[in-house]
Amino acid sequence: MINKIVSTVNEAVADVFDGATVLISGFGEAGSPVELIHALVDQGAKNLTVVSNNAGSGHVGLAALIENRQVRKIICSFPRTSISVVFPELYRKGEIELELVPQGTLAERIRAGGAGIPAFFTPASVNTPLAEGKEVRTFGKRDFVLEYAIKADFALVKCSKADKYGNLVYNKTARNFGPVMCTAAKTTIVQAKQIVEVGQLDPECVITPGNFVHRVVEVANPADESKLVAEERRYPWN
Repeated sequence: MINKIVSTVNEAVADVFDGATVLISGFGEAGSPVELIHALVDQGAKNLTVVSNNAGSGHVGLAALIENRQVRKIICSFPRTSISVVFPELYRKGEIELELVPQGTLAERIRAGGAGIPAFFTPASVNTPLAEGKEVRTFGKRDFVLEYAIKADFALVKCSKADKYGNLVYNKTARNFGPVMCTAAKTTIVQAKQIVEVGQLDPECVITPGNFVHRVVEVANPADESKLVAEERRYPWN
């Protein structure tokens, strides 16, 4: 078995290249890999396509990556919330592209990418602007829209515990996107609050097996994104 532990978040994201497609986990802040994202800000890769549930909050995490003009396009379900300020401003200026995807469809597109399913039909966006230009077919007297799978070059994922082989345990709603993103990327990079010895994880609690994970870095005290936003912090740190 391969030891997948790396020493620092900077080392973990060092090979993310310009133009890469990057899956970023998080259902809100529960699964948001803030430290990995900040390391990517420092690394400087440009023209990224980011796939995430939302477009970031305040001026930290994903919002900081966008604000640093490193993201060319974002594929997400919730580009604007009450605490998102960066993406809406850049989008109005025409400085970033958006592909809006219903949340369930987004999760299924990523899952399909990891499962080797190239496309599927869904009723979610029938007769809406999101269906414009897409193939529509009727099954059992009901219309369905064709959606294509999403695969990526990298996935940045947050979990609560991992071992050196990359077996992962998540904290509650962090399971929403993290597990499927691990399967759909060529290189999956994970920040774990704790790295434990092999055998200390209950096999019944392992959600992502290590064969889907390539690098694990321990971040013992991960940032509280909501607190950073409330304090009006900015990354790079102000």
